[in-house]
Amino acid sequence: MGTKKDEKLVQEITSREVDFAKWYTDIVKKAELCDYSSVRGCMVLRPYGYAIWENIQRILDTTFKQLGHENVMMPLFIPESLLQREKEHVEGFAPEVAWVTMGGSEQLAERLCVRPTSETLFCEHYANVIHSYRDLPKLYNQWCSVVRWEKSTRPFLRTAEFLWQEGHTMHATPEEAIAETERMLDVYADFAEQQLAMPVIRGRKTDKEKFAGAEATYTIEAMMHDGKALQSGTSHYFGDGFARAFDITFADRDNQLRHPHQTSWGMSTRIIGGIIMTHGDDNGLVLPPAVAPIQVVILPIAFHKGGVLEAAQRVQEQLRAAGLRVKLDDSDATPGWKFSEYEMKGVPLRLEIGPRDLENESCVVVSRDNREKTVVPLSELTTRLPELLEAYRARLYESALKNREARTSTALTMAELMEQAKGNGFIKTMWCGDLACEETVKEKAGLTSRCMPFAQEHLSDVCPICGKPAKTMIIWGKAY
Repeated sequence: MGTKKDEKLVQEITSREVDFAKWYTDIVKKAELCDYSSVRGCMVLRPYGYAIWENIQRILDTTFKQLGHENVMMPLFIPESLLQREKEHVEGFAPEVAWVTMGGSEQLAERLCVRPTSETLFCEHYANVIHSYRDLPKLYNQWCSVVRWEKSTRPFLRTAEFLWQEGHTMHATPEEAIAETERMLDVYADFAEQQLAMPVIRGRKTDKEKFAGAEATYTIEAMMHDGKALQSGTSHYFGDGFARAFDITFADRDNQLRHPHQTSWGMSTRIIGGIIMTHGDDNGLVLPPAVAPIQVVILPIAFHKGGVLEAAQRVQEQLRAAGLRVKLDDSDATPGWKFSEYEMKGVPLRLEIGPRDLENESCVVVSRDNREKTVVPLSELTTRLPELLEAYRARLYESALKNREARTSTALTMAELMEQAKGNGFIKTMWCGDLACEETVKEKAGLTSRCMPFAQEHLSDVCPICGKPAKTMIIWGKAY
């Protein structure tokens, strides 16, 4: 029993080609990733959605620790006076800050900010624990939630409270700090491409788009299926600006007092929205194997017949012992319902086993992305399934890369830029580096600068917006 490759199993999902926003909301709800709460802009992460985040967390946390980072936990609240210590930083976050003004029935003597990010808390702590060059580097990370009072919200993509990790490190020299900033951006890029099958562009943000208080912000930019950009991870170099504001000093090897140089970097639950919009289709989620809560679902067919269920249970034990995340569905739901359910949930591989399969000592494995069927001998499952999962991951990456390449164009004049801005996609141009040109593109074309990519191309000698000599190639787009 099976389904045709082009048959739509889930009829309740709006087609992504008809209404991409509605399609996204349908998947988030029907795949049971999250639910709305009574707090405006806040979501309830349901078990399946949280399991995806746990897998993301596990992979990144392992990498961070291999690179020498240690996990800590800072307070949830930031006193207003502490937040005010770094002027540019507080001005950048002021519109999004949620404030606590009461403690029980008492008016607080000083307002407390619910953390939108934790630079100031880390700096206060670093001022207490960094004294000598021997105390450096400090490589800290924390897993927590933060609050930013967004005006408009969408599940995962933009919520008032969201989960993330935020790394905060201190270094003796600017060279060490810059190297850390770039190293962590590479960690995010490699994770996105190798684990999430999401091709990304690595680059530097313009001064207009950089993080408040940073000297430089680096980003990985992914393209969603509809051609819009998603900023998927960022890494910031702060120089010694925060260290000076918080009077953090250390005695160097010559016993001279110096200010350390700081970085921060983060990836949040919005990456789950990125996974949905990069790989999902009209039948639901399409999850990369690395973060799929269930990598293989076993469906016994006609399991009331002798030996089928027992064989399915043996396969489950065998695959779990091999390190795969497996679910055996022996419920009394119809096979058609099960096919639909696990397609909706984006399970990479569906393993079907019935009486005829048992006779042949084999099973049928169906890939989620293309519904391709592969007959696999039961004795070869532990070697063949990892191969099928890797081939599936590679197909997801190539499909996303093909979409990005098809939706990326080059504009040599403002007229070309305006014409290409009518659709969604990345637009490459040269740029003089002036803020006025960046604001002109946003005002006239409705595009924001995504990044100045590390992989530069020389498209022309002039900026198409103003005609002045160009300094760099830049990528523009519409973004979530």
